[in-house]
Amino acid sequence: MSDMDRSSSEDSVNSQDDVNANYNMVFSEDEKDLISRLYNLLGQRWALIAGRIPGRTAEEIEKYCSRQYISEY
Repeated sequence: MSDMDRSSSEDSVNSQDDVNANYNMVFSEDEKDLISRLYNLLGQRWALIAGRIPGRTAEEIEKYCSRQYISEY
């Protein structure tokens, strides 16, 4: 397999990961409210916040907060 073929397949996998990441970044209104309240209470303790929201990871919570509250960082 040439470097060009390998690069193309890696790009395909990376773009699929981006699609999956964006899909998971859709938060319900209840999740948004809970994240906001927990963030105000706990600060940037992403694992603790994620532990209160089933199916969410600390990384997802951190990304969401950094997008929503960008001016606070």
